Amino acid sequence: MATLLPINVGRLTQIAGFELVRMFLTKRGLIALAAFALVWLIILRYPIGQAVGIVSAPDFEQIARDISGSIGLSKLLDWPEAEFAMYWLIALYSFPVFGLFICSDQTVGDRERGTLRFLSLRSTRFEILFGRFLGQLAVLACLVGITLVATLAVLGFRDPSLLAGGFARALSIFLILVITLCPFVALMTLINTFARSSRLSIVLAILYFAAGGIVVGILQWQIPALGLLDYLFPGVQIELLAGQNLPLLSAVAIPLVQTAVLLSVAQRIFARSSL
Repeated sequence: MATLLPINVGRLTQIAGFELVRMFLTKRGLIALAAFALVWLIILRYPIGQAVGIVSAPDFEQIARDISGSIGLSKLLDWPEAEFAMYWLIALYSFPVFGLFICSDQTVGDRERGTLRFLSLRSTRFEILFGRFLGQLAVLACLVGITLVATLAVLGFRDPSLLAGGFARALSIFLILVITLCPFVALMTLINTFARSSRLSIVLAILYFAAGGIVVGILQWQIPALGLLDYLFPGVQIELLAGQNLPLLSAVAIPLVQTAVLLSVAQRIFARSSL
């Protein structure tokens, strides 16, 4: 059985860095980036680029406050940076879904090719698993950062006086988004320890949320005290987080605890699995 210690930071960094290379310097990664860029160009051009005109319309403002207030989003209408309010909602719901797809091949591909056994000769299994997790999280962090810079540019083009506040807003959004994405990446890390292909890992992730949500819903209907089972699912806090109705401590603690649990389970399975 592979031991967890000692952890070599250099090897961990190399494994994580390989994920960045695979995304940004390979043909497959560049194709995915091109599709991602196309989608976000449309988002920047229409929902985000037109955010001020839509939100500031006299007839729309009151309707929006009534509707958003009923689902807890009224605080976002008070942001002076309307572009970031729109970005926040779009990114908070889209990046976790995108993350499930982009993180679907962390170790499963290497297992199929037989390269995991080669890697395990030079690194511990924990380093391989955690390094891949960090690498995928770094990829998503880069994509979040790129889209935030683009949104900041749209904001600066509209009103340069809002750039200082917009930069602070972008930084806080970046940190919260990356933390929110952690358990989604960790879930795919766990699924990769037993899935046999990247496609199967995506299917299993969808089943986890869909079928798992149905089962938990039925159990909670029968036994209301089982409400804590919701915390088995990454993103359970997103609805409250979207409207800024969740305390900062909860917004940070919930995904980090979920991440720690998922990675712990993944490590136990990976340490006992055959490569």
